[in-house]
Amino acid sequence: MPKTQLTTKSLEVSNASGYTEIRGVIFIIIQVENLQKVYGSVNAVNGISFAVQEGSLFSFLGTNGAGKSTTINVLTTLLAKTSGTITVGGFDVSHHAKEIRDLIGVVFQDSVLDTMLTVRENLAVRGSLYGLRGAKLKNAVENAVKITGLSEFAARPYGKLSGGQRRRADIGRALIHMPKLLFLDEPTTGLDPKTRRDIWRLIRDLQQSSGMTVFLTTHYMEEAAESDDIVVIHKGEIKAQGTPLDLKTRYCSDMLKLTLNNGEYLEHKLDSTANSIVTNGILP
Repeated sequence: MPKTQLTTKSLEVSNASGYTEIRGVIFIIIQVENLQKVYGSVNAVNGISFAVQEGSLFSFLGTNGAGKSTTINVLTTLLAKTSGTITVGGFDVSHHAKEIRDLIGVVFQDSVLDTMLTVRENLAVRGSLYGLRGAKLKNAVENAVKITGLSEFAARPYGKLSGGQRRRADIGRALIHMPKLLFLDEPTTGLDPKTRRDIWRLIRDLQQSSGMTVFLTTHYMEEAAESDDIVVIHKGEIKAQGTPLDLKTRYCSDMLKLTLNNGEYLEHKLDSTANSIVTNGILP
């Protein structure tokens, strides 16, 4: 794997005295500036800009057709951009596709594994495409099986697995070379609620234990809420971005709703209290 040169940003905060302090350095593994992708007369992605911090869990939140998959395809060098500047791991997507592909793993919406091969055989085939051979390949397969919990069905044909098991195998396939950056394009779509939670727990545990950067696209708000940073995209344009707390503070409000068993009693007490206040001259 090549040594990557990551963009750095100083983390500046204001202290109690109003002075700016330098608290540390943030390493940016993905930098996107004014990305545009046009299909004929359709602006699939319209001049978006954002950055992803190394080691973070980053969510790209939006409805179907918002531009999420198009953006991922550009970032992973599968699709040429119309305009804009993009670096992944310090490499420009227009000139260093091979270097970028060496440091990323991708789980697509649709599986790319062979339904006739076992899970372990599929992983071995994928590992060989990264130049792994012999003991290195065997160790890589076993490591992917272990960290994604595939051991119970690793000897089973991929085509015989349940939806959740297939998705685990897809993630294992993307991790065979232990990438620095993992892209997950709507990994829980079509799964039942329990399986969705299990897959989400796997993703979060993997990110926290390995320090791997995870770039997740989803249209489930509850999934994005577990991320470090969120970008909300709609019709190819960014509508909001920030941490979950930032977005909740800016766009959400709380409402307390009380359901009473005896509403007439409360109404009587309120009227009685109001009459008492008026009678005693407290209110005009």
